[in-house]
Amino acid sequence: MDTGSAALVAIDLQNGFVNHHSRHVVPVVCDLVAHWSGAGRPVLFTRYFNHPGSAYERFFQWDRLQGPPETDIAPELVGPAATAHAILDKTGYTLFTPEATDLIRREGWTDLVFCGIATESCVLKSAADAFELGYAPTIVTDACASDAGPDVHEAGLVVARRLIGAGQLVTTDQVIGQLPTPCNVSVLE
Repeated sequence: MDTGSAALVAIDLQNGFVNHHSRHVVPVVCDLVAHWSGAGRPVLFTRYFNHPGSAYERFFQWDRLQGPPETDIAPELVGPAATAHAILDKTGYTLFTPEATDLIRREGWTDLVFCGIATESCVLKSAADAFELGYAPTIVTDACASDAGPDVHEAGLVVARRLIGAGQLVTTDQVIGQLPTPCNVSVLE
């Protein structure tokens, strides 16, 4: 991972996806975002919005996340999201909306580091799409979760290893260890 040309992408950390299966990941993401932004690196947040008549309604009979409070960013991450490089709204699984695609290209990021909810859907799809578009995707395994439970999270990681490579799955500690340390040394003249 080239942290000098990377963006951290916090996927769909919204009230509607935070439950007893996924809540544990929120403080992990808070810590990761704090270290990442503290190193002067850009953070992106995504928000998923469902809509009446969507494929999710038609095929899954799933009509959640159509408005607040479900679509709101989890309270612990509201502050970091407010100071993020961008908050990108989407109506599907992937990060790669036209707006996001243009932003990533314009900023020249070559590496995208993914965390968030849900490992097996939006995180996995975004990472696989990044791979296919020529970016270097990384999934931070302990900063991801599934609102459907740990078995589904693990299934998502199995598929991710097959789609983007086992070496692209890392831990929060590994990511933090690669970040530059901010220089807080006073210079005397």
